[in-house]
Amino acid sequence: MTTHSALFDLSLHNIPGGVNSPVRAFGSVGGTPIFIDSANGPYVTDAEGRRYVDLVASWGPALLGHAHPTVVEAVQRAASRGLSFGAPTAGEAELAQLVIDRVECNGVRPVERLRLVSTGTEATMTAIRLARGFTGRDLLVKFAGHYHGHSDGLLAAAGSGLATLALPGSAGVTEATASQTVVLPYNDRNAITRAFAEFGDRIAAIITEAVPANMGIVPPEPGFNTFLARTAHENGALLILDEVLTGFRVGPAGWWGLEAAEHPYVPDLITFGKVIGGGMPLAALGGRAEVMNFLAPVGPVYQAGTLSGNPLAVAAGIATLTLADAEAYRRVDHSAAVVSEAASKALGAAGVAHGVQRAGSLFSFAFGERYADAPPRNYDEVQAQETWRYPPFFHAMLGAGVSLPPSVFEAWFLTAAHDAEALDAVLAALPAAARAAAEAHA
Repeated sequence: MTTHSALFDLSLHNIPGGVNSPVRAFGSVGGTPIFIDSANGPYVTDAEGRRYVDLVASWGPALLGHAHPTVVEAVQRAASRGLSFGAPTAGEAELAQLVIDRVECNGVRPVERLRLVSTGTEATMTAIRLARGFTGRDLLVKFAGHYHGHSDGLLAAAGSGLATLALPGSAGVTEATASQTVVLPYNDRNAITRAFAEFGDRIAAIITEAVPANMGIVPPEPGFNTFLARTAHENGALLILDEVLTGFRVGPAGWWGLEAAEHPYVPDLITFGKVIGGGMPLAALGGRAEVMNFLAPVGPVYQAGTLSGNPLAVAAGIATLTLADAEAYRRVDHSAAVVSEAASKALGAAGVAHGVQRAGSLFSFAFGERYADAPPRNYDEVQAQETWRYPPFFHAMLGAGVSLPPSVFEAWFLTAAHDAEALDAVLAALPAAARAAAEAHA
């Protein structure tokens, strides 16, 4: 049997940092990362043969659970016909229609055209280029702690892996590129108003996570996204709603579908990822036809990708979205409520002051007395928490057979496959993990 330590040593020799995405290195929780060998339903099995209840869900895509037989069969059928063609396929049009039909609220459909790409980073990067091309402006407004992928202009105060690594940005990003991004505190309407007063005729777009989920879950205050849309449109700018993580994860029409029913607004562009590909590399950007038609080949904004609309990924996406019905979301919501409430109860019983941050089925925890009555509203407030309580909590859960996100700055994910047995295993592990957090020292 190959051990995690041996695998990590080999990886360190061949791969920078031993991983192909930084948070996987366990840098913020310590220890050697576990290497996953297989997954099924609500479980993952590591290279040493140990099974865990999985609360990472591939960072969101496994909405239905891992290796759902219908999704796997769809991918196998697609693979038998060829892995990639570099040419249009019927599946691309079918998936686009599925997305367009799903993203609806009170008769409003903000996605009239959809462009498939391979990653969330590519989707947001393209959306920003498109917004600049459509408006003829150069500046982008983003929020501290929001993560929109690793393209150059978006790594200032970006949360997620950067928050975990305590980095303010990234080497290799030039000052000229960074100067085209205006970074503002989240949930701060006055900051938005001031930014547009100073730079309004240069701002091409505001980009915002529909619900920030890479600094922990920090929901937008009621009406905040509506305010962003109104402010952008009044000043000739666009609103890009990043639903790479929340799209089709928190509901059939994403976070916008949940929120717009009570606080109506229409984003100009929406980016999707993760669930849209059912675990395969696939993402998309969509919006109203007037804007989307600025993309080549009908418009002057260039974007291309050899693997865009890959037939295997498209097959997985179609199968996943077809199965993501009301009952699937009911099961996910139920399981998320059970786990989040039980974890909060266990932490409270152990004397660990904390706040629970929720958005639909997504949730996370902020450790510290200040969060008991007032969950964090922005990046600065998130960073002030007692992060040192999370590593012992994480490792206690891992030791008990429950795999959590290896960073306090990440959301927890449940799936429609988490049944009573899996939930009972999580609940049984929580008291000891909460006590480990209580005994931790800075």
